[in-house]
Amino acid sequence: MKKALNTNLKRIAVITMARNDDFFLSRWIKYYGNLFGTENLYIYLDGTDQNIPENAGDAHVTKLPHQDMSRKNGDKYRIGLISDLANELLKTYDIVIGCDCDEFLIVDPKLNTSLPEYLSNKKIKTTLSGLGLDIGQHMQLEKTLDVSKPLLEQRAHALLSTRYTKPVVINKPVRWGSGFHRIKNHNFHIDKNLFLLHFGAVDMKMLETKAAARGADWLNHLKRRGNGTINEVSNRPARSEIWLKIARYIQTYIRAPYAINKPNMLGIKIVVKIPQRFKKSNV
Repeated sequence: MKKALNTNLKRIAVITMARNDDFFLSRWIKYYGNLFGTENLYIYLDGTDQNIPENAGDAHVTKLPHQDMSRKNGDKYRIGLISDLANELLKTYDIVIGCDCDEFLIVDPKLNTSLPEYLSNKKIKTTLSGLGLDIGQHMQLEKTLDVSKPLLEQRAHALLSTRYTKPVVINKPVRWGSGFHRIKNHNFHIDKNLFLLHFGAVDMKMLETKAAARGADWLNHLKRRGNGTINEVSNRPARSEIWLKIARYIQTYIRAPYAINKPNMLGIKIVVKIPQRFKKSNV
């Protein structure tokens, strides 16, 4: 007999920080707001010039003065702010999810349960990770993104990426490493039913527009070299979803000696066909 789920949902907050990313931030708000309520979303905007998305609702939005820093120092500064916020929120919330605004944590639709229900019934050992899927545009098979439609209705390929197997779920005060890629002094635990979908390379035209805004050198580099994820999904054969299980096993048990609290894939690059049922997640 299948064990019944506990219907008492835990208090869950979701946090992010964004700059000049209205497209993804509005989708992030829609996705997590529908699941947890916008009143449980906490957003830092990097720059007092930033616009608050129209669908922010009751989200807690804080504009911070933009700090000109190197990428490395900027990443450390931002994740420090977010870690401090998460630790403060854990005084009143049971669980905090922290991720970039182009990242969407989903529970496998085959379970027919929501992410709040799943996490509320999960025994979390400080942190929890979803398997990272870096989704990219297949240049031979997929058209430019229609921004009015769900992303997964238009993209079908992903690179299995240790970079996006992030410990985004926490239930105790911790310190994230830059980009949420690790938890300092803690192991990571990859859940068999959770997936973190990253959409930074979802559309080449979008990447070209962003590169052009940064300068001609950035645009020329992108046109000359392409995007790593897009190159991989466009040129490697797409494997079946059995590789989701294989990748989870490898990432759980293989560690680099210089980064034992981060997942590893031994340099293996695998592109998978995104399971059709993932479209039910409404990302």
